[in-house]
Amino acid sequence: MQDDIPILATSSGIDPVDLPDTISAMDYRPVYTQGLIPADQLGAMAQAVSILTWHETHRFCGRCGTETVMRDGGYRRTCPSCEAQLFPRTDPVAIMMVVRGDKCLLARGAHFGPGMYSCLAGFIEPGETIENAVRRETLEETNLPVGRVVYHASQPWPFPYSLMIGCHAEALSDDYTLDKAELEAGRWFTRDEVVLMLDRTHPEGLMTPPPGAIAAHLIRSWVESGD
Repeated sequence: MQDDIPILATSSGIDPVDLPDTISAMDYRPVYTQGLIPADQLGAMAQAVSILTWHETHRFCGRCGTETVMRDGGYRRTCPSCEAQLFPRTDPVAIMMVVRGDKCLLARGAHFGPGMYSCLAGFIEPGETIENAVRRETLEETNLPVGRVVYHASQPWPFPYSLMIGCHAEALSDDYTLDKAELEAGRWFTRDEVVLMLDRTHPEGLMTPPPGAIAAHLIRSWVESGD
């Protein structure tokens, strides 16, 4: 429901190659990051994508293997054999803006677009606090110890059903060692450099993620804070 108008989401079941010439299929990610739909509809899209993906991956009961049945308008699946109740899940992910003084550490994975650098991120493990996840993931990926962790904002991220929990993290050292199995490159950036990256005017062609991504909000908030 949005603006008192019901919203229905369903899988088309159509192979993209069979679509008519007037319709093209695309991945959800560019819709999200390139602002292809109004900002006030992104939450509804994230909700729809997450729920539909959950139904695709939870068709069978984890207890007895029986095919489950949709209930409550898609917000529950029930096993007709053992009566197990399944509910949509969300995977929490910590994404952190690691800073030290007037510089920040940004990195890139091998799958990133050319010149794009972003914040570090990683899944929060069972029984782990957000703060400990930020410290653990930063240490694992860069060997940097982190002290103070401050929550900033969150964003639903339907790839497939995550909640990005954005934080600012204070590094306790200048020296880092990248985990090359996780990251292709990374380095400290000055605030002035990051401003150029946000504006897409960096002389090396480096840039931050698109405005629709929470990483961009984390980076911009640090630039504008002056801390």
